[in-house]
Amino acid sequence: MKILVTGASGFIGSFIVEEALERGMEVWAAVRKSSSRAYLKDPRIHFICLNLASQSQLEEQLREHAFDYVVHAAGATKCLHRDDFFRTNTDGTRHLVSALRAVGMPLKRFVFISSLSVFGAIREQQPYGEICESDTPRPNTAYGESKLKAERFLETLDDFPYVILRPTGVYGPREKDYFLMAKSIKQHVDFAVGFKRQDITFVYVKDVVQAVFLALERGAVGRKYFLSDGQVYQSTTFSNLIHRELGRPWWVRITAPVWVLRVVTFCGEYLGRLTGKMTALNNDKYNILKQRNWRCDISPAQDELGYNPHYDLERGVPETISWYRQNGWL
Repeated sequence: MKILVTGASGFIGSFIVEEALERGMEVWAAVRKSSSRAYLKDPRIHFICLNLASQSQLEEQLREHAFDYVVHAAGATKCLHRDDFFRTNTDGTRHLVSALRAVGMPLKRFVFISSLSVFGAIREQQPYGEICESDTPRPNTAYGESKLKAERFLETLDDFPYVILRPTGVYGPREKDYFLMAKSIKQHVDFAVGFKRQDITFVYVKDVVQAVFLALERGAVGRKYFLSDGQVYQSTTFSNLIHRELGRPWWVRITAPVWVLRVVTFCGEYLGRLTGKMTALNNDKYNILKQRNWRCDISPAQDELGYNPHYDLERGVPETISWYRQNGWL
């Protein structure tokens, strides 16, 4: 079986490539010329440079291939300008799918990695309820909006074998955003936002990969599945586990009002545009951090795909921190 993985050099994509190789598949890693190949060292990997900004170029680049499966994991989570999210996440998806269709690619399945963020801040009245597939998406970030628009495009296609996965916060080795929390705690500061209860969900990267291959094998065309580890955590749980794995260094835990976060992210957004350098503290991050409810219903993934998350935070955080240490990140 021949599989194409876009975003192959990225956090989730590189793990998908590894699993496909383990399964004996012929793996094609879609990368840009500037992409790092630090996690793509296996000599069995075939590389293909794809320009997701141009459907016509994609048609030329894909015309000589016949993939059985495509996993579209490429995407932008941080951008300097709002329009960049839509160029990458929405238009890039539309160009890729349109090119695949134009060249008559005989696909068995196309798995699109979307996000729980397409739903935004809903069901935020306590007691919090699970976000369900029947809920109406109301994304409150440019990232979530761009992913939802990509989903809406796929929904217009009657003859395309797509399956959509919507993971909550994905963590694990190689991940850079949650790493910043570990780095901060090592430097003796833990920062939280808001005093209202916050229910958070997580999913370990290897469980996302598990779901990807289940979706390739048995996902119903047109279905959308939420992914988490099946647990709900409070806002301090993740940082407490990181603190423990780091040997419990002395620390100061700062909980700031939401308005302080608004000021910080506003300044971060302005400075990012001024300097041309992306920052983790931006307008999208403000809406993400202030959101109080990240519960989601994973029962359809469990019932229809056979998805069974193997990692809760108690297992996933130690493995992640160990990787950060072994690779000189901490």
